[in-house]
Amino acid sequence: MKDILRMFKTDVFRYTGCNTYKSFLRAYFLTSGVRFMLWHRIAHGTRNNKLLYIFPRLVLSRLKYKYGYDIPAETKIGKGFYIGHFGGIVVSPKAVIGCNVNISQGVTIGFNSRGKRKGYPTIGNNVYIGPGAKIIGNVNVGDNSAIGANAVVTDDVPEFGVVTGIPAKLISQKGSEGYILNKIAY
Repeated sequence: MKDILRMFKTDVFRYTGCNTYKSFLRAYFLTSGVRFMLWHRIAHGTRNNKLLYIFPRLVLSRLKYKYGYDIPAETKIGKGFYIGHFGGIVVSPKAVIGCNVNISQGVTIGFNSRGKRKGYPTIGNNVYIGPGAKIIGNVNVGDNSAIGANAVVTDDVPEFGVVTGIPAKLISQKGSEGYILNKIAY
């Protein structure tokens, strides 16, 4: 349980910039992303214990519909996950998401069932994912990269890469600097 709370503490810090009890309460009651991630962290941490898993799974299921975040408890998410806006987020249960990742509304991180990119995405650390972006298949999104609004990523993104368009093309090597605030060490 200590590990779950430690992970959640990093999520709260990403939103508020501090780790006080007051900032936790304020963020929990006023920010849907914080509330969702607390229950996601609890469900993820207890998923191997069928008895403890029941209640967090039910709460997480309710919050999925309430907020429009379809992020299963099985999804591996690193420290300091930040959900920027309400709704429309779909993440595959076998996707892997690194630390200090910002995700915006309308994002899909999904499975590709055929071709050379068959599989699930892996998102690196310090990654910004813009509104409406789609990351599909066995692609690696490098550390410190940024994915522009409505980009469709079907190929790997290099470290410090900035991609945009349909299909996504590399437009610069400036990365996510300035988009990721209140970074935590990982």
